Amino acid sequence: MQRERGAVAVEMALLLPVLILLLLGIMEFGRAFNAQVTLTNAAREGVRVMAITNVQADARAAAANAASTLATTSTNPTFTFSTLPATTPAVCAAGRQVTMTITYTLDTLTGIAGPFTMTGRGVMQCGG
Repeated sequence: MQRERGAVAVEMALLLPVLILLLLGIMEFGRAFNAQVTLTNAAREGVRVMAITNVQADARAAAANAASTLATTSTNPTFTFSTLPATTPAVCAAGRQVTMTITYTLDTLTGIAGPFTMTGRGVMQCGG
């Protein structure tokens, strides 16, 4: 009976770190997936506002509001606009396609991996 109790303790000592690492990996993947979906939705919202109003500040504010669940600092996330055919600055006019790209750095909870640089992108045809 004593031998079996010792064997169970050894098995638990070998398997517990692997199980904890697996659990933390699942949590980190879930956070990263949630952040990616949020970034994509925020970029879609921002590019929609840009296509309607042609005001980058309004589009940036709409995207930031849509991404409000992400932990942000003053430099995180960054918003970039571009059009096809290319113009500088990006102006949404009839016949152009506007793209909003949001770049965000996701810090991990555990510090095992990361930080990860993530990108959300929204594309819309400009109205006229």
